[in-house]
Parts: sequence; C-alpha cells; structure tokens
Amino acid sequence: MKTCARSGPILLLTVAMMTLGACSAPQSRDARAQAGSAPRAGSFEYPSAPRGNVVDAHHGEAVPDPYRWLEELDSPATRAWIAAQNALTEQYLSDVPSRAAIKQRLTQLWNFERYADDRGGIVPVEAGGRIFYSKNDGLQNQYVVYVQERDAGEPRALLDPNTLSADGTVALSSVEPSRDGKFIAYSVADAGSDWIEWRVRDVASGKDLADRVKWSKFSGASWAADASGFYYSGYDAPNEASQLKDVNKFQKLFFHALGSTAPDPVVYERRDQPDWGFSGNVSDDGGHLVISVSLGTAEKNLLLLKNLREPASPVIEIVAEFRASYEYIGNDGADFFFVTDDDAERYRVIAIDLRKPARAEWRTLVAEDAKATLRGADFVADRFVTHYLRDARSELVVFGRDGTRLADVELPGPGTVVPASVGAGDTALYFSFIGFTAPPTLYRLDPVARTADLFRQPTLSFDPARYETRQVFYPSRDGTRIPMFIVARKGVVLDGANPAILYGYGGFNIPVTPAFSANTLAWLEMGGVFASANLRGGAEYGRAWHEAGMKTRKQNVFEDFAAAAEFLAREGWTRADRLAISGRSNGGLLVAATMLQRPELFGAALPQVGVLDMLRFREFTIGWAWESDYGSVKHADEFRALRAYSPLHNIRSGVDYPPTLVLTGDHDDRVYPAHSFKFTAELQHAYHGPNPMLTRIETRAGHGAGKPTTKVIEEWADVYAFLAKTLAFEPDL
Repeated sequence: MKTCARSGPILLLTVAMMTLGACSAPQSRDARAQAGSAPRAGSFEYPSAPRGNVVDAHHGEAVPDPYRWLEELDSPATRAWIAAQNALTEQYLSDVPSRAAIKQRLTQLWNFERYADDRGGIVPVEAGGRIFYSKNDGLQNQYVVYVQERDAGEPRALLDPNTLSADGTVALSSVEPSRDGKFIAYSVADAGSDWIEWRVRDVASGKDLADRVKWSKFSGASWAADASGFYYSGYDAPNEASQLKDVNKFQKLFFHALGSTAPDPVVYERRDQPDWGFSGNVSDDGGHLVISVSLGTAEKNLLLLKNLREPASPVIEIVAEFRASYEYIGNDGADFFFVTDDDAERYRVIAIDLRKPARAEWRTLVAEDAKATLRGADFVADRFVTHYLRDARSELVVFGRDGTRLADVELPGPGTVVPASVGAGDTALYFSFIGFTAPPTLYRLDPVARTADLFRQPTLSFDPARYETRQVFYPSRDGTRIPMFIVARKGVVLDGANPAILYGYGGFNIPVTPAFSANTLAWLEMGGVFASANLRGGAEYGRAWHEAGMKTRKQNVFEDFAAAAEFLAREGWTRADRLAISGRSNGGLLVAATMLQRPELFGAALPQVGVLDMLRFREFTIGWAWESDYGSVKHADEFRALRAYSPLHNIRSGVDYPPTLVLTGDHDDRVYPAHSFKFTAELQHAYHGPNPMLTRIETRAGHGAGKPTTKVIEEWADVYAFLAKTLAFEPDL
C-alpha cells in the first residue's frame, strides 16, 4: 500500500489538535485595563527550581543553561518538580466556576459516532475483496478497526486497541492489509512513544499470529506481493533505560517473514551515513522494492530500486543526489510514476522508464499548476487521482494516463481531503472530507465513472449549521499576503469583545488546512472565535513558501503570526486581552517565540509540546533531523538566527508577558519534554508580574498521537478553564 499525501519520514507534527483563535492590536497593559479586562490573579509561589552553573560555548558566546538538570526526566528532583507544577496548576484552576460544565460539554461533544480524523483511525482501504476502516463509537479511547466484505456482509470489529491497556494509553500507530486481504500488519505504541511494535493478525479468525517486531520507528509496512512478509524500517535495540532520550541514528530497512523467529534480515543500510532514513514500497507489479532515502525532514530524497524477482541483485540508484522530492505513486510495467518538485516548485507527476532511467528521459504526465500545489496523487484504474491545495483548500482532480484532465471531483465545500492508501489492482479510492465544523465523512471515488459516493457519515450530536467559516487574506510585516480561516457563530458581532484563539504552525512543509475537532466546536459554543493562519514555512504554496520560513528566514513565521493578531483586532474580531495563541510542536515554538517578541498582542499563550530550546534540540531522539528546517548551531549564521528567537534564551525580566500555560507529556520522545520543563522554569524565574506562568504535564502521554479520549477531554477542559479565567469571560454554556 502507498500513501497518497506527501510527508517526511520524521515530522514534528503527526497529530493536529487544533485550538481556536483571534488577536488584537498592540496596547499597553493600562490601556487594556481601561478597555474592560478584569484584574489578573495575584503573584505566585512557584515550585523550587535550583539554578545550576552549566554554560555552553557557541561561536565565542557563552550560553548559560541553568536548568540542565531537568533533562533527566526520571530523577527524583525532576519527578518532584513535575508533581509540584501539576499541583500548582490544579490549584489555580480549581476555583474556575465553569470548569466542570466545560468538561461535561466536551464529553457530550466527543460522544458521537465518527471515523478517521486528526486523532487517528484509518481511511477505508480495499484489499482482497475486503474493506478495512476505523470507527469510534464516541467516547472510546482508541479507534476500532472494522472489516467487511466488499460485495456483501456486515462490518465486524477486527482489532480493538481499547483492550490492549486498562487506561487506553496503548494505541494503534498504523494498519496495513496484505494485498490478498488475509492479514493485517499493525503497529502499537505505548504511552505516546514513537517506538512501535509490529504485530500480525489473521483477518478470517481475528487472532494474532506469534510474530512480534520491536524497535521500529518512523515506519510504515509494505507487504510482499505474495503476503509472505513485509518491509519496515527500524533501529538497533536502544538502551531501554534511556530510550525516550537517546539520539536515533543508523536507521535500517528490514524484511520480516511471517512465522520467522530469527532476527529479521537487513534489506538495506548505510553504515557510512548515520543520518539517512529509509522507507520501502513494494511496486504495484510486486517485482520491485522502491526505496526512498531521506535526510532528516528535508523535502528531498534519493530513489533506489531493488529487483525482488532476483533476490541476489544489488540495489541500484535511480536518483543519486538530494536535489528534490520524489514520491512513488504506482507503476505500469517499466513505467514508474512519481510526484516530484524537480523543476516544478508546486509539483508535477512524472514517469521514469526503468529501461532508460536517465533524467533526460523522464516524461511529464501531469504538469505543474501555477496556482495550486499538488500534495499527492494515486494511480488508480489507469488514471491519476490528484490532490491539490488552492489557498489551503483541497481539490481532487482526475487525469488520464496521458495527463489529460478528465474531471474535477465535486466536494461538499471548503475543507480538507485525506485520501486513503491504494494498492495494485484497486479500482477505487476512498477519502475522508473534513471541515472546521464538518466531521470526517468517508467517500468512495470511482475514477472511471468520475463519481464520489458516500460510504460512511457520522451521526452528529450538534448542529454545524450554526457556524460559518470565512477565509481572509492579510498582509504580513513585509507585505506578503497570508491566508487565514476564521470560524465563528453565524451573526457574530465584530465589536472586539469576542474571546478568540489564534492557531498556527508554519514549518516543515506541512500545510494547515481545515480540520475538525470537538474541542474546537466546544470553544465556538462557548462564544469563542477560532482563527487558523497559513504561515510561511508550510506547504500551502509550494517550495518557495516553505523556504521563506526556514533557517535564517524563520523570523518571517513569527512576523506572519503577529500580523494575524493585528488583523483580527483591527477588524473587530477580538482584542488583545481576549486573544489566546495556540500551537503544537513546531507550533509550540511559534507561540512561545511570538509571545516573547510581541507580548502586548496577546491575553494568553498556550505553547504545547513545543521545541523551545533551539540550541539543544539536536541532542535528543530525532531532533537532529530538524536541522534541515531550523538550521544548526554548528554554523555561525544559523546559530545567530536560532539564538535570536530561541524561546528559552529570550525570556527577559521586567516584561509583562501574558498568562501562559505550557503543555507537554512526560513520555514525549518526539519533542523531548525537557524543552517545556526548562522554558517553564526560566519563565517562572524571570517573570515577577501578576500573571500565571504555569505548566500542565500529562503523565503516560507523549507527543499527542494515540492520546486516549479521556485524557484529551481532561486536557482541553483545563485549557478552556484557564482561558475563561485569564481572558476574563464567562463561557456561554
């Protein structure tokens, strides 16, 4: 099976728990008080955090790191500090009158039958005459995998991860059916870790085989054509005592043969290239393994090929330099099809004939679109089904084998398409359609008939017709035109009094498109406004848009975010003391950096699982891979750029920062939680004003993927209680 949407192998963001937002123009705190904001809470006695004397040297500059001890997650001192911080936050939230009502309403809103969304589940995929898909009855902690026969029969539960742990913290990471539909390879993650274990289930009996594959990470599975086993990526076994912290290097590509108890053979590795990552896709004809070689999170890869019909044959190079991105989408005999940005900033579909693979012989089948960005494509029923973004909104277009545009697929409205995987011989493509107030709805697209039929639709417990989504465009500081979605109740009054949350990401060539969340809906019901800005650094407008927010240009992203706040205030959507900013992962960096640079714009800040120590992110787990987007302290110019905005290193005394709630999980092995720990400690040390500088540290939770529904509800009830108190508004419940 092949994925339709492009994504790097090691991304910062796999779960998009979107919040809501709006902003305001700069004002002094006195002016804000005169505008009607309530007085802030009094001073706080924060948990003790001794300052050490660790100092690092970078390019002649001495950089203190007084809270280095918080990098030891399981030390008695750190565990005591975590417990004390959580106790303080609980104490602060305990007197919020609406907290219980918020949690109750969140629970009601989450309790509806739904299908694959931003929290998990698989979009339907066909294999061997069977359809595999996910469903959550409402408040289940994890999605259940169902299977049904294509032409007849009722769906039955095939795999229920809710039975794998008492607290719902063991989650499915991915599910891959074999081509004949007889087996599924599925991976599970414990407590939100990126480490996964592969298992195999017999579809007919619903029972697991004895197969277990450990120490896989940043990997899918690709079945051999005869279902004798699957290819996956993994690492040597880590030191189990430090597996959440140790740097991940030397990834390898393995093959697991069903029933084998011997160590899995290595299909490909490069001991001379510790930073290379590998993924393997078995070609549609089953005769080749297409190996993609990545370098960190850079949107560039090598292409290698192994002839599976001749097992002793060597791996050959098709693309031997990191010049562009190439994603395999299918083949027809010797013609192999790829989506690429090679000589096409907004991507195109090309054919490479293995009999004459030289670059000069490549053929363009679907040309680059000057106004829309191609995000992915699939080769289905001798046609290309392509997924475009036009101003951050999805479009589906069907092209013929020769590149002739055949049809534009009609979609329900502005929103996001999430295509499913497809395999050899598939005659249809399933996709999920999502909007800010439209829960994921599943469709089956027949590219020959050019029709998209409804497959599954959630049963709702709320009325999305009460809300509307608008798209606006605003100028950033340098005049760049930035798109932004704004969601609110119909008829909302633009008097500047609305509480709002502004969400952003801006990095790693990841687009921010409309996404549904019951948490967002709860905010709208409370009378809030939600704004989502499409900042530079993302994928909305191709390579140049991404590169404009990378490395030494990263400051552009913070300027875009601040300009969104100014626009929302200028247009009356909100004002500074009623605006919260929110973002996760790279978006947590965005929130923290912008809050420190422009504190007068915001009434609250919610940096979540953020990259906050820009001088040491490379020291933990997979952080080194982010240097392709952030730059490296090893290079003087990039160090200066990192040092200039690194949240941990730019907290100043005497500045009136907005109320802040830092959120993380104590088992996050994507963005190591010490980022959030050290930032919180430094903020509490330097800030002496009346606003709360708090943190909420979820236990047995990681970066976000697979977080149980119960924990999600509890977290967002606390977030909204914090905002009700700090933004000084009474939720409309």
